[in-house]
Amino acid sequence: MTGSNPARRYHPVTGAHLRFGVMGSAANGAAEALKQTCRELGRAVANEQCCLITGACPGLPHEAAMGAKAAGGHVIGISPASSLQEHIEVFHSPHVGYDDMIYTGLGLMGRELVNIHSSDIVLIVGGRCGTLGEFAIAYQEGKLIGVLEGSGGIAAALPQMARAIRKETGAEILYDRDAVSLVRRLLQRFHETSQAAGGQWAGARAQSGLNSGERGALGAGSELGGLDQQVPAISAQSLAWDGQQIV
Repeated sequence: MTGSNPARRYHPVTGAHLRFGVMGSAANGAAEALKQTCRELGRAVANEQCCLITGACPGLPHEAAMGAKAAGGHVIGISPASSLQEHIEVFHSPHVGYDDMIYTGLGLMGRELVNIHSSDIVLIVGGRCGTLGEFAIAYQEGKLIGVLEGSGGIAAALPQMARAIRKETGAEILYDRDAVSLVRRLLQRFHETSQAAGGQWAGARAQSGLNSGERGALGAGSELGGLDQQVPAISAQSLAWDGQQIV
């Protein structure tokens, strides 16, 4: 399947390829079983015809990226560096296996904002202080967040942290120990919330120039509520991806 161009799921407003952002520990030395679980997570994202985003870092997110790539998925790395040379020599980060690499020049913490804002759904696997920062941004921004249980680190502490936040931002957190189940549940929930906001999003589609007869679907081949049609790419003026380029 590698190198193929499978059907894709699309965002019901922008028509852009639906994006999962994987946030987690960039440290090497994780247990082999956890690495395999992260690869399974990446494969699940690709098999559901979604795009996978990471911070172009080593560790658990890179394992997920490699899993997605092996399954024929589209993978984007958002680097803290300003160039390929800095990415390799200063940040000591992987550069092979990505379809697109975005060099932000913002450093590690600045890059976190781009990671989260570019993700429709956020996945947390393990993690340390950087991942905690990404979770905080995602929660504040009202994102749909999935936590891979059993991955250790910050992921293990999030249930208690989430209860202590006591702030309504619109964020929602789903927990699951099974990678495939987590991805499917997140897509189902994304579909449900999209349907609930259908009136508002219909107006957004109209303003974006989509024809009135076009459906706001998550993509081709979807098993979620019979959504079996692709949303065509929208105008060049929109904030959308055309598969190989971020506008």
